[in-house]
Amino acid sequence: MTPQQFADSLIAAFADSHAERYFAHFHPDATFLFHDTPGRIESRSAYETMWAEWEREAGFRVLTCRSTNQRVQEHGDLAVFSHDVHTVRFIDDAEDEVFERETIVLQRDADTWTCIHEHLSPDPARTANG
Repeated sequence: MTPQQFADSLIAAFADSHAERYFAHFHPDATFLFHDTPGRIESRSAYETMWAEWEREAGFRVLTCRSTNQRVQEHGDLAVFSHDVHTVRFIDDAEDEVFERETIVLQRDADTWTCIHEHLSPDPARTANG
């Protein structure tokens, strides 16, 4: 599997709001930096716990996710996937949409890849222009 195919699979699982398939893409020791949560999330299990809380307490689910401006940079057994993300989600009894930029660091794992770090930031073009 190429890093691009792996990234496409990750995005599809997220867009389907399928937590089990989505989290299967991440290494257990993966770390996460999100602009809308405090601090660094130190592991896949910590993020899984947070996701489950969002589902239970806020009715969270992803309705759609569109990835554009994709780029994959391979560096031996590592790859960097970056893209722009437009997500429509249901949370706290309402739909909302977020426009973000994301970078994911991938590491080769036999004949596939695994995510070892994810970083999300707001898209400044969308934030500035609404």
